[in-house]
Amino acid sequence: MEQADPMNVVVIGAGPAGLTAAYELTKRHVPVTVVEGDAMVGGISRTAEREGWRFDIGGHRFFTKVPEVEALWHEILPDEDFLLRPRMSRIFYDGKLYDYPLKASNALRNLGPVEAVRSVASYLAAKVRPPKEDTLEGWIVARFGRRLYEHFFKTYNEKLWGVPVDKLPADFAAQRIKNLSLTGAVINALTPKRKQTAITSLIEEFQYPKYGPGMMWEAAAEKVTAGGGTVVLEEKIQTVHWEPGRGVTGLTSVVTGGYGPGAGAPEATRTDIGAHKDYPADHVISSMPFSSLVRALDPAPPAEVLAAADGLKYRDFLTVAVVLPVEAGFPDNWIYIHSPEVEVGRIQNFGSWSPYLVKDGRTCLGMEYFVNVGDDTWNRSDTDLIAQGGRELEHLGLAKAADVERGFVVRMPKAYPFYDAGYKANVEVIRQWIEANTPNLHPVGRNGMFRYNNQDHSMLTAQLTVQNIADGTHHDVWDVNVEEDYHEQGPADREADR
Repeated sequence: MEQADPMNVVVIGAGPAGLTAAYELTKRHVPVTVVEGDAMVGGISRTAEREGWRFDIGGHRFFTKVPEVEALWHEILPDEDFLLRPRMSRIFYDGKLYDYPLKASNALRNLGPVEAVRSVASYLAAKVRPPKEDTLEGWIVARFGRRLYEHFFKTYNEKLWGVPVDKLPADFAAQRIKNLSLTGAVINALTPKRKQTAITSLIEEFQYPKYGPGMMWEAAAEKVTAGGGTVVLEEKIQTVHWEPGRGVTGLTSVVTGGYGPGAGAPEATRTDIGAHKDYPADHVISSMPFSSLVRALDPAPPAEVLAAADGLKYRDFLTVAVVLPVEAGFPDNWIYIHSPEVEVGRIQNFGSWSPYLVKDGRTCLGMEYFVNVGDDTWNRSDTDLIAQGGRELEHLGLAKAADVERGFVVRMPKAYPFYDAGYKANVEVIRQWIEANTPNLHPVGRNGMFRYNNQDHSMLTAQLTVQNIADGTHHDVWDVNVEEDYHEQGPADREADR
C-alpha cells in the first residue's frame, strides 16, 4: 500500500507565535518552513543589539497562567538561562512618582489629603451615577472616578493611541486595565481597618531570559532547524495562493535586502532585489498582519473582505535607547510617563531587567514613543531622536541630557492593533471568509489575528492551531484570551501597601 505524502506546512513570521507553531510541528515530525521578512527572529519580542548593548523592544515579562506555555519556555531555554526578577513599575505624574499598583501611603503623600478625599468623592459619584461605558473614557471613569481617570489614565492612553480617550471604544480596556488598586488603596487608607477590603495586587516577580527575550526566540529557531524544519530570513510574503474548493495551495515570497540601519527601520529602507521563491503548502499558519494577509491573497477576496482589511489600523512604535552612567538609572523595570509636556510614553531601565543587558558602570534607558509610520516623530533622524530623549529625561528630572553618552533607535511598524469602533466587525468579516474559503489558512498571534494578545496567549494560539492541524483536535483559537481576568493579577489577599 502506497504511503501518503506527509503534509507540508509553511509558517509566515518568526515571532513568538510563528516559532512556537514551527517548533511544535517539528516535535510531531511535520515538515515546516518558516518565512520571515526581517533579518532576525523574534518579531516585537526580539532583543536588539547595538555595539554590545542589548535592549528589549517594549518590555516582556515572562509570566503566565497557561501551564503549557510555561513548560514550553523551559523546554526552549534551560532553567539556568532564566533570571527571577522583581516586578517594579511606577507612574510619573505632575512631577512625582507613584507606585504602580498604588500604595496608600505613597498616594496620600503625593496627592495630598485634600485631593485624596476629592478622588474618593469622585469615585463614589461614579458609582452612584455611572457614565455610559461605550468608550474607553466611560469604562475607566465608571470604575475609578473622573479625578483618578484624569490623573492616571487620560494622558498615557492618549499618547499610546494618538486619539482622545473619549473617541476610543472600551473593548480592550477589559484586557489591559483591571482591578488595579489606584482607587482602592486611597479608599482603604481613609476607611477604618475593619472595613477595608483586600486589594488585588499584580505579580511581584517574573522570569526573564538573562540576555533578553530574543534569546528565547533565537534558541527556538535553532531547535526548529535541528528538528528538520527550515527558517528563512529576509523574504517577505508577496502572494498567498488559493483555489476555490482547495483553500491555500502555497506562497510566493520576495527576497529582500533586509532592513536598513536598525532592525525595525521604516519600510522605505528595505531593498527588494526582485528574486521570488515559491513554497507549496498543505497548511499555512500566518502571524503576518491580518490586513496584509488579506491583501496578499490571490485571487483577491470579495470587495467587502478587502474593505474590512483596509479598515484595520495599527499603532507603530519606536525605542530610543540611551546609554548613561549607572547612577542615572532607577530600580523600576519601566516608568509610565503621564506628563503631557513630553512625547515619551514609557521609559525602560534595561539594567533593572537584567545585568547581562548592560555594561559595568553604565545602564541603558529605553525611551518609548507611540507613533504612526510617516508622522513627524517616526521620520526624525536618529540623531534628533537621541537628542530629544536626553532633553525629555532632563525635563522629567530623571537624568541630565549631558549624561547621555550614546544612543540607538529601533523602529517597529504595526506594533499594536488599533481598536477603533469598527474593528470587531471588520475582523469578523475576514475571519468568516477565511474559514469558509481557505480553512487551511490559520491566523495566529497578535498581529496575525488582530488581537491585543500578550506573548503567552500568542504562543497558545499557535500551540492550539498545531494541535488542530496535526492531532485532529477542534480548538476554537479565537476563544484564547477572551476572559476578563488580567493575566498578571495575583492572589486577592495581598495588601497593596505592605
